[in-house]
Amino acid sequence: MEECRSFVAYVESLFMPWNVDALVDGFTEDCVVRFGIVPEFRGREALRGFFMARSAKQKGYRLKKQFRTLMNDTMTNIWDGEWEDSGTGRLMKGFGVEVWTMRGGKIAVWETAFNSGPADEALDVSQMLK
Repeated sequence: MEECRSFVAYVESLFMPWNVDALVDGFTEDCVVRFGIVPEFRGREALRGFFMARSAKQKGYRLKKQFRTLMNDTMTNIWDGEWEDSGTGRLMKGFGVEVWTMRGGKIAVWETAFNSGPADEALDVSQMLK
């Protein structure tokens, strides 16, 4: 399990600051990504574009990941993030759950549920469902 914790911590470190090349290198060439409500996409080049778009939008991104489970080739973690929205200047926060299906020491399938909102607002269920 310590190897899993170390891997999750390593991935966390690649977001602060954004190291897109190293992030992309941690995925298989034929990776599949299902990130929240973003339409599924495949491959490292699409993944690179996704990370580049996020890094441009999420200024000063701060992330904390926590390893949760390992079963066979599947690892899970949870994470909290904070950033400044580069378009509005608003401070934002987010929480996510990730499932990584591993192959050859790399992420082959990345599935994520993710919620975000303004850091200075306490959101209730009715606001989250708008």
